[in-house]
Amino acid sequence: MVLKIDMSGEIPIYIQLRNEIVKGIGRGELAAGENLPTVRQLASELGVNTMTVSKTYQLLKSEGFIETDRRKGAVVRKIPDMEPAGSAAAERYRDRLGDELELLSAEAKLRGLKREDFLRLCEDAFAEMGV
Repeated sequence: MVLKIDMSGEIPIYIQLRNEIVKGIGRGELAAGENLPTVRQLASELGVNTMTVSKTYQLLKSEGFIETDRRKGAVVRKIPDMEPAGSAAAERYRDRLGDELELLSAEAKLRGLKREDFLRLCEDAFAEMGV
């Protein structure tokens, strides 16, 4: 999997790295049970501080995307199916997703993107996940 990181961008590197790994899992480029590079290895490959990668892995772990083990390192976790509709976890996720989509919609509108084009981009992005 190729990680696209913009070292001079406004988004913190650990967030960019988190997002790239989540997209890789979503696309099936990283399978459940697959080991991620060690913190040192990935930091060396990207040319970033080991604390940056460590912060990314801790974030991914807290979000349930990976597991860490002293012997195995960071491993992609099997992502369970969506919580049942109406459950507290499902509602929290839908609320967070709604907030993020509202922000993206506002930015798209302010930058002159047409509704149809925005929806097409959303559909294309979702289709990339093999859904």
